[in-house]
Amino acid sequence: MPAIDRKQLYQWCSVPGRELLQHHGLKVRLRIVRDSREMGDLMGRELVEVIEENNRGGRATRAIIPCGPTCWYKPYTELVNARGVSLASLFVFHMDECLDWQGRLLPRNHPYNFRTYMERHFYGGIQPELAVPKAQRFWLTPATMDKVAEAIAQAPIDITVGGWGQDGHVAYNQARRNIYSSVTVEDVANSTIRIQENNPDTIIALAQRTFGTAYQFVPPMSITLGVRECLSARKVRVYSDTGAWKQTALRVALFSEPTPEYPMTLLQRHPDALITATEETARHPISENPDWELF
Repeated sequence: MPAIDRKQLYQWCSVPGRELLQHHGLKVRLRIVRDSREMGDLMGRELVEVIEENNRGGRATRAIIPCGPTCWYKPYTELVNARGVSLASLFVFHMDECLDWQGRLLPRNHPYNFRTYMERHFYGGIQPELAVPKAQRFWLTPATMDKVAEAIAQAPIDITVGGWGQDGHVAYNQARRNIYSSVTVEDVANSTIRIQENNPDTIIALAQRTFGTAYQFVPPMSITLGVRECLSARKVRVYSDTGAWKQTALRVALFSEPTPEYPMTLLQRHPDALITATEETARHPISENPDWELF
């Protein structure tokens, strides 16, 4: 039996997007922005402000950073360059990476090679004198798992920036669907760095998004930081501008009790977590079609 009751889910999805911010049942803070452009500007500015504050205090900034949403790399780069923000004391822990069926890294120019994308779009446009030192860029791979875990454990993380998936996964912390190996919500909360098979629904979602639903080209495995690492940060900020793919997971995160079926619900336990969604992502077709008969 699924952890989410269908009648409850129907109720959550029936709330019009324009009413979410004022809803009395919200279990985690929510912010709604107009579109991808507004969200990208906000994401870039919020990370830069954390870095600037720590620079003024002579402190390092330690950040967990995703590959996506993609709308924020350009405004972030432009802001760093325009303000002359030194990234010399920024330590970046990359959230995850996709792997082939044998758990190996993908070809360099594969569209789901996260390192290649980040080198081009997150690091690539920064003026050299402001750049993050290469020794402070922690790429997550099967060979670096222990090194990354040790580096994260050395000091508190200032901020985790992320998105969420169709099942509410943060980083690649997907809902576990193995019928022989179920997990509790506490197992998910305490999860750490691991290599895993990607869920069929994750593969189909990525195939539809990138490959015209040619699922044969979607990486079948991944390596990810665990929920424990992601939620260890002082601030957790997750964002989405991808609409229908994320609409139901958002409703579950806002209204459900924590559940392993939607790992994003564990944001409710964090003292400074904030979800940001575009207006399109905050919509839901069920709320806009009250005449539908689903039972």
